[in-house]
Amino acid sequence: MATPTRQNFPNNQISISSVKSTLKVYSVPLLLLALSIFFQLIVVPRNFPTTHYDVLGIQKYSSIEEVNRAYEKIASKWDSNVEIPPSVDLIEVRYAFELLTNKLWKRDYDIFNIDEQFHMIEKVKAQHTGAHIYDIDLPLIKATASDLEDSFSVINSPNFSSMFEDDKASLVQIISYGSKRCAQFSPNWKRIVNLLDGVANTGVVELGDVQLALYLAEKKSSGQPFFRNGLPALVSFPPGCKSSSCLQRYNGELSVDTITDWLATGILNLPRILYYSKESMVHNFLAKSKPHKVRVIFFSTTGERATPFIRQAAKNYWAYATFAFALWKEEDSSFWWNIFGVESAPAVVFLKDPGVKPVVYQGPVNSSLFIDLMENNKLHVLPQLRNVTSVELGCSSRGYSRAGSDTKIWYCAIVAGRQSQELNKMRETMRSIQEKLSNDGELDAVDLEPISAPAALALKQKRLTLAWLDGEAQKSYCFFHIHSETSYETCGPRRGITDAAQLFIVRYERNVTEEPKKATKPTKPLFQAWHNVDADPASTLVAKYNGSSEISEIIRWMSKTIEDGDSRELPPFKTKVPELFPEEADYFWSQPSEKILSSGKSMRQWTSGLILQISDWLSDPRIGPSLLLAALMSFGFIWLKLNRSQSTQPSNQDESSQPRVKDENRPQRRNRRKNDSNKLIPPSITDEEPKDAQQIRVRFHRTNFPKLSNSKLWERARNPRMQEGRDKGKGAKGDGLGTCTYVKARHILCEKQGKINEAYKKLQDGWLSNGDKVPPAEFAKLAAEYSECPSGKKGGDLGWFPRGKMAGPFQEVAFNTVVGATTAPFKSTHGYHIILCEGRKN
Repeated sequence: MATPTRQNFPNNQISISSVKSTLKVYSVPLLLLALSIFFQLIVVPRNFPTTHYDVLGIQKYSSIEEVNRAYEKIASKWDSNVEIPPSVDLIEVRYAFELLTNKLWKRDYDIFNIDEQFHMIEKVKAQHTGAHIYDIDLPLIKATASDLEDSFSVINSPNFSSMFEDDKASLVQIISYGSKRCAQFSPNWKRIVNLLDGVANTGVVELGDVQLALYLAEKKSSGQPFFRNGLPALVSFPPGCKSSSCLQRYNGELSVDTITDWLATGILNLPRILYYSKESMVHNFLAKSKPHKVRVIFFSTTGERATPFIRQAAKNYWAYATFAFALWKEEDSSFWWNIFGVESAPAVVFLKDPGVKPVVYQGPVNSSLFIDLMENNKLHVLPQLRNVTSVELGCSSRGYSRAGSDTKIWYCAIVAGRQSQELNKMRETMRSIQEKLSNDGELDAVDLEPISAPAALALKQKRLTLAWLDGEAQKSYCFFHIHSETSYETCGPRRGITDAAQLFIVRYERNVTEEPKKATKPTKPLFQAWHNVDADPASTLVAKYNGSSEISEIIRWMSKTIEDGDSRELPPFKTKVPELFPEEADYFWSQPSEKILSSGKSMRQWTSGLILQISDWLSDPRIGPSLLLAALMSFGFIWLKLNRSQSTQPSNQDESSQPRVKDENRPQRRNRRKNDSNKLIPPSITDEEPKDAQQIRVRFHRTNFPKLSNSKLWERARNPRMQEGRDKGKGAKGDGLGTCTYVKARHILCEKQGKINEAYKKLQDGWLSNGDKVPPAEFAKLAAEYSECPSGKKGGDLGWFPRGKMAGPFQEVAFNTVVGATTAPFKSTHGYHIILCEGRKN
């Protein structure tokens, strides 16, 4: 009698844990599949909506004649009342007809997908819901007359390269003659062009020049050119950029203030100039500004940011001046008048030396006018001797003179000291001397006073310069020229309570006949060469003033010194004068005290750019199919991996040590192993199903017996003589274990180790421990009680079965057991077995 074959359980009997584990294994391909469906059903339709050609029922890029015929066909249905669609369809059809029959609008829509009046559809729908098309005011799109062709000097492809002849930045506006927004933006563009005069090049490109417009447009992943924010579109080429790979696009508000600020800050790297109120002007700007700089204050009535040419001037004159803005209010007018003498705005104020009346310019300024104002007011009335002004003032031993390269002798009167009241008083005295000598210089030589004639004449000839020196900041230069016991009262950091300002004149003389020496290799020792520094081209002599602070006395001393220096042949003294140290190493807007930020891409700009890139990437229609392909490949890979691991996994470690069977039985054994790989559905022992068999469900666990190892159990199953002594049963004569082809047997099958041990203990207690054989009837009773195989109901009787019929180790044990013997418990892929052999034959 045969036992039932392996059968699958119905789906409703699969455990929830198995479903969860299966979903976990396939979680990645399921996620990819969900994303693919989302892209195809949600993202792609939003990025590729229905076109106006689809509304008319014609192919994309159809001609105007085809559009007219399609509209007439639909309109004839309206007139004949054959088919009257809803009002929504009528409005969309009419809008598509008007858009695609205008040459400019159709060109912009076909090439660049520009449809700036699309909002009119929803507006008309809201106003005329349910109305007939003839009850709606037509046309839906009203073309506005504009003078764009006459307002702009349009750049075309041949002369586009002329914008890059210099190193200035360029700002280009892309427009369409049919765009209403471009016509509205025209006045703002004219003002932007005026504000950028001298700072950046400007130009206009019309979409009619398709080649140039395509060059400046953005590209979608599908290759479609577009302008992200419609028209007008603004692009800028930074200084030195001459290709589209480095251009920058403007995505902000179309206002003069924001556009010019974007160009000045993000493209030209110009400083921002802050606004101050009347309270913060004194404490945060005037009090914190560097004393060597002229303070420039702009008064504005609008509150707009500084124009680009003012910010460009702030960058160019950073070494001379610092800048601020103030918002003019009528309630503060008296305050500004009392401090600076400003009557109204707009105005520009230049604050120079302490105690000097501010220079005020009333009225608006343009680029050229402001540059002239800066050139005339970039220095203090009494200029400071600094590293950036020494050559310009002629107080340099490098051989530069304000009078020109032909001048042999010139002078520089310098008052040095630390920042103190004494220095301020001496600076005021020097300003008075400068003013008097300047006035005297305007007189004729015969009218000049004898005591001031040489000094006034030298000042007029630009051979004399008056300046002041910060003795603390320029201590090396100061100590070099004032070398005395009292020099510490003037130069270097403050050491006591005494601050003294000292006046001295430096006489510079250049040898015009001396030829430049050729460079030769040094022949002196290295230590001596370190101390042998090349001297300056001009020889210098210093005369210090030790008199009173009377203006007349100082002028008399200066004139006497100049007269002696011009008339006498003094021996030349050439040496290396210490360098003047720069007061600031970087641009002033990068200093925290100035609170003026440098430009560049901020984190906010970088984040917005990244979001735009991700948005463009997500609109790629190829993402959905790519995700679907990835999901299918992932499904296949996981399925193959699971099946390969199951088919190649050995049943247990003991099965690999079983003796090989004959070659003709190997294919049958492989097929049986493949059929036994399903762990959720336990198979029966045989492939034949009895008529009265019933289906059971058993779970198997891979465990080891606590008393006997698998190897010992296997050995006992192969050789029952170990437990029963010498075999005396039927079939022992001339049989030869393992050589027969049929076996008749009974068996007990249990899932649990404890249950099979309990059944085996009863066999031991009743018969095996005494050396007796187990009667088949008694074995059948235990099989009916303990066996979980369908054959248990028949006493575990398996009947006769041939070699190759049973699976795995069960066949090996059954065909190696003598007749009448009972095996010890052993494990197979189906559970734990005890076999009673009842017969063997060939």
